[in-house]
Order: sequence, then structure tokens, then C-alpha cells
Amino acid sequence: MDSDGGKPSASDERGEDLRTTLESERSEELALLGSERFRTAAAGGEPTARALLVAAAESEAAARATFAEWVTDEGDPGARTAFESVVDQETEHRERVAAELDEWTPEDGAPGPMHAYLRGREATVERVAGGMVGRPLVSLRTHAQLIEFFERRETDAADRRAALFRDLRAETAGTLDDGLTLLAERCESETAWETAELVAGYTIRLAHDDTADALRSLGVDPAVGDDS
Repeated sequence: MDSDGGKPSASDERGEDLRTTLESERSEELALLGSERFRTAAAGGEPTARALLVAAAESEAAARATFAEWVTDEGDPGARTAFESVVDQETEHRERVAAELDEWTPEDGAPGPMHAYLRGREATVERVAGGMVGRPLVSLRTHAQLIEFFERRETDAADRRAALFRDLRAETAGTLDDGLTLLAERCESETAWETAELVAGYTIRLAHDDTADALRSLGVDPAVGDDS
């Protein structure tokens, strides 16, 4: 916003344009991630509360590890501060989800395709675009599916878990807003914006492809919609 709280600046508008473009051009990928089929993929079969909570805890742990790696070598002070904030947020998210499980230990081993790609980014714009724009656009959809799953169950535990994921989703939306602002402050050329769009879009694609592969391994066609 400008100094008097009026119209958004041109750079702010460009950030929102990026979000609109990604949601349009990656609509098919995002649709799968925001469908009931995501729950099947995340649970490794028939969705259960525990399976989805474990998947969510693993996701939060992976995100924390990605941003923690970036903090160690990020040369842009403003971006490094933002990454530190995300580490704190993802740590809290992981702990809150893990508290819903009787017992949970993070998996060892290599990260999934999306986080492996993100951890390979070295340029600040690429890290922000992938980790604070593309990844949150994915998480907004997947969190919505977790909220819906628990809202359908009429128990005190389910109500608490639905509220938990509503909180996490709202905070993830804040990360997306922060990411768009960081890009608006750092993308000084058309080439930089194009790079941001490519990296964020590819991040979404990797999340989609990982989900689609998980569905195929279960004998589920990822191209068949929830209502088909």
C-alpha cells in the first residue's frame, strides 16, 4: 500500500498479478491438490485421521527443514529474516500437529520432490517464489481438504483438529502475502518476474505430480474427478 493507505503500488499489483497468473495457469494442478483425491494420496489409501495427521506433520517438518537450510546461507538480510520467521512458524505448526498424535517420529531420508527442488534453489528470488509463493498456494488447497475431512466428523477431537488446520491455513495465507511483498521489493526487471513465475509454477507442478504418482500407485486415476 502507499503511504496514505490508498491504492496499492504498481509493485504490489504485480505481486497480485503473479498470484492470479499462477492460479490460472496451474489451475488443473491446484484442482487435484484441492480435491478429495489429495486425502487419499496423503493417507496412502483410505483416509483416516491418524494417516492425515502424520502426513501433515511430515509436511510441516519438511518445510521447516527447507527454510532452516536457507537461513544458513541466505545473503539478503530481509529475505533471511523472512525465512527465519517461516522456520519459527513451521516449527510451531509441526508441534501443534504432532500434539494430536499419540506418538510420532519424523521420517529420516531424502525430502520429497518439491522440497528437494526447493532446497536446490540458491537465488533469493527463486527461494521466495518457490517457498513463499508456490508452496503456500499448494498448502492452501491441501489444508482446506484437511479442514473439510475433520469438519465432517462430529467429535470433540475432530472439531479441535478442524480448528487447528484453519489456524495453519490462515498463517500460510500470511506467508503467501509476505512472499508476494518480498518479490515486489526484489524483482526489478521483467526477467526477474518471469523467473519467479517459472519457479513458483514448477513448485506447484512437483507437488501435483507427487500426488498424482501416489494415486497411481494406489490404482487411482488422478485424472478422474471427485464427482466422476
